[in-house]
Amino acid sequence: MKSHMAAIRCHISLANAHAGTHHNTMESIDFNLVGKLLIAMPEMGDHRFDHSVVYICSHSQDGAMGLIINKPQPKLRFVKLLKQLEIKVEGIIREEKVHYGGPVETVRGFVLHTDDYQSQDPAVGGIALTATLDILQDIARGEGPKSSILALGYAGWAAGQLEAEIAGNGWLTCDADQAIVFEVENTQKWTRALAKLGVSPLLLSSTAGRA
Repeated sequence: MKSHMAAIRCHISLANAHAGTHHNTMESIDFNLVGKLLIAMPEMGDHRFDHSVVYICSHSQDGAMGLIINKPQPKLRFVKLLKQLEIKVEGIIREEKVHYGGPVETVRGFVLHTDDYQSQDPAVGGIALTATLDILQDIARGEGPKSSILALGYAGWAAGQLEAEIAGNGWLTCDADQAIVFEVENTQKWTRALAKLGVSPLLLSSTAGRA
């Protein structure tokens, strides 16, 4: 893992995260999902995204990229990961949970964080993305962002694929906020995201859409 994580890059290459799912494309994109949350619906039909909440980091005519924010990796501890990367921990730092960000490039690291920490990518709604080792080094020194999520891997969609999945009732969407992304327990994020739309998990129907 050390050799892979040390090669974390800033530029994100889009890839197809849904092997075996449909690849319908749309002629044009009439909305932008950057800074939104995707909420997996029962119609998703992909066990890798069961009850997932995904923060969308990039979205364009070329495709989309996002990070699952509610699936921690229980066997991988943050402090142990820092040691593997030969990053010295100075003092007492909070124990970050390492998350499963998605099925694409599962050894690549991304940090989703509050905008009090400077990022090369512009923040949306107070949330930003950094994909360099610098932020891990700063966290290890106690100089990182107020709140953050470290994820390994990401979810990616080819051109028009995400739009087709939304149209096919695979996802609901809502605005992201720092509370859901960083503060709510992982086991409650899916329910809390649905609640933003006024949807009860017990009353989900086959009709999906976007907020």
